Amino acid sequence: MGVTKTEIFTEQQNRIADLAKAFSHPARVAILQLLISRKACVCGDLVDELELAQATVSQHLKELKRIGIIHGEINPPRVCYCINPVVWSEAQKTFGALLDTFALSESCCN
Repeated sequence: MGVTKTEIFTEQQNRIADLAKAFSHPARVAILQLLISRKACVCGDLVDELELAQATVSQHLKELKRIGIIHGEINPPRVCYCINPVVWSEAQKTFGALLDTFALSESCCN
């Protein structure tokens, strides 16, 4: 398997790719939607809500935390997760700016 050459891309390009990864799997989208709909930190019942294996949910939570779009608060024996509003705002601005760089009227393929 080839190595991804992230070092040849700008820091901004790598960050956009990281943020996009948060939305690149339906399980992560479902986790984000669940956290948003609760409007509070969610502790432990994600597995029951999503009907996914604990290991699967844990892996997706780990990736979302790595990206920074969620954060967790440790209250042994549980970890409570919620949306990180700073990174959520960053994602909104980043994707908005990226999508705004192309005007539909500029399409060269008609």
